Amino acid sequence: MASTEENPNPAPEGGNPLEFTNRVDLERLRQAVTAIKEAFGSVLVGQQDMVEMLIIAMLAEGHALIEGVPGIAKTLTAKLLARTLDVGFSRIQFTPDLMPSDILGTSVFNPKTGDFEYKKGPVFSNVVLIDEINRAPAKTQAALFEAMAEKQVSMDGVTYPLDPPFLVVATQNPIEQEGTYRLPEAQLDRFLFKIDIGYPGREEEVEILRRKHQLQGREETATVPPVLTAAQIREYQASIHQLVIKDQLLEYIADIVGQTREHGSLYLGASPRASIAIMLTAKAQAAVRGRDFVTPDDIKRVAPYVLGHRIVLTPEREMEGVTPAEVIRQILDGLQVPR
Repeated sequence: MASTEENPNPAPEGGNPLEFTNRVDLERLRQAVTAIKEAFGSVLVGQQDMVEMLIIAMLAEGHALIEGVPGIAKTLTAKLLARTLDVGFSRIQFTPDLMPSDILGTSVFNPKTGDFEYKKGPVFSNVVLIDEINRAPAKTQAALFEAMAEKQVSMDGVTYPLDPPFLVVATQNPIEQEGTYRLPEAQLDRFLFKIDIGYPGREEEVEILRRKHQLQGREETATVPPVLTAAQIREYQASIHQLVIKDQLLEYIADIVGQTREHGSLYLGASPRASIAIMLTAKAQAAVRGRDFVTPDDIKRVAPYVLGHRIVLTPEREMEGVTPAEVIRQILDGLQVPR
């Protein structure tokens, strides 16, 4: 007999399933996620975790920062995500001379009307790829704050809403420091996830070479079909909020985040925004797996991606080579999992 932990909303004996189960159409969402993953798999070798986290970020209405050395398909991944979605896409290459107006747009004088007209910038799209976000100066990075947090742009006293869905996927190289501007904590906090990716294994690299050879110079994303429309994405984003999460799991999330504020290895812990992010992404993780309720494993799965860029090590621990991932692992291993 299934326990309530496996299904916290069992059907009443002799009756129909609860209305909640009928209201959330997770089967269609699960099929869509499978189709997106298959589209990625036809081009991208490996990196399954990164692909799933990008899907979860989209469903949770958040933004993702992908960090890794050059040449490991960070930009290709963002372009592939845009190809699988039948929505608008724009790419912004961040450089040291990039100005905020290059992102947000600017007011241009129209001599025919005698008025200034607002020409929207590339941020007015659905999926925005920001390549090498740490190459632009602070004022240009800050131009994204309002767009990422409130999904709107204010210009000359007028507020322009961004069309949903709105997803920023940014990339950065953690190794090269010359000509870069470190993202401040406030900027990092705007990203729902930070996804660290490394080099492929030997077998994966051989497969990369094999596929590149077979393409014979053709564009690798040309055959990727769109899977979801903007309306479908908004529908699935709304369904995420309806998933069930028990009070014990809310307390578990609060305990995890609370530990980051008390841990001896950390100078800065996570804020309540991180708690909310874990809850929302845990719901999205459950939905991707076809469940209408959250489990502790969902929380443990997404927590490192939510917390890794929101905590700051003490100088002593940083000099010792301790990483944020190790501290998060210690916190998760040290807390009792709700049953």
